[in-house]
Amino acid sequence: MSENQDKPVEIDLSTPDADQPGAAPAGAAPEKAAEPPAPPTSEERIATLEAEKADVRDRMLRIAADFDNYKKRARKDQSDGEARAKESVLRDFLEIADNLERATTSWKGDQDGKEADAKSIRDGVELVLRQFRSKLERYQVKVIESVGLPFDPRFHEAISQAPSAEAKPGSVLHELQKGYLIGEKLLRPAMVVVAAAAPAPAAKPAEAAQAADKPEADKPTAGKPEGED
Repeated sequence: MSENQDKPVEIDLSTPDADQPGAAPAGAAPEKAAEPPAPPTSEERIATLEAEKADVRDRMLRIAADFDNYKKRARKDQSDGEARAKESVLRDFLEIADNLERATTSWKGDQDGKEADAKSIRDGVELVLRQFRSKLERYQVKVIESVGLPFDPRFHEAISQAPSAEAKPGSVLHELQKGYLIGEKLLRPAMVVVAAAAPAPAAKPAEAAQAADKPEADKPTAGKPEGED
């Protein structure tokens, strides 16, 4: 073997090869750090604020339009609900009007120069009245009981007072118009006459009565004393 083959090859790793890709050339200055972006100018800030303002205004207009549409729908739903409730109530009471019309038509048809039977008319009216009360009960409308009970300003409206020896003072003596409740709420107060204490009979004094009943001859007269001429 030759002498050059036995000698080891030395490689210098301290200095990068200038020919390698990406290697900085010898003697080049080190790179500087990236500078922060420049602050926006006044015009740029104004333009950004104007864009945000337009976006907020557009959103507010949409919300206002949606709320206005909601109010219109709510009013329409409420009006439709009230109309349906009225229709349901009136449809029931139309049956009562129908029965009254049938009664009057039958009464006119049965008249042939004779007066109608009072009992049959009364029975027909009572039948219609019972039907009317059943319709009221369907809607939780109840009659307020008044006669004989103590006067209650929550349910009674006093029209006058009348003395009575039988009724207790402060109680309802007569009922002029019935009152009604719908559920637990007052629908109409009852118009009543309230009983008052009967006045005591006027008694004359005993002496005055005796003096009025005494004869004139027994009364003493003014004159001379007895035994004097």
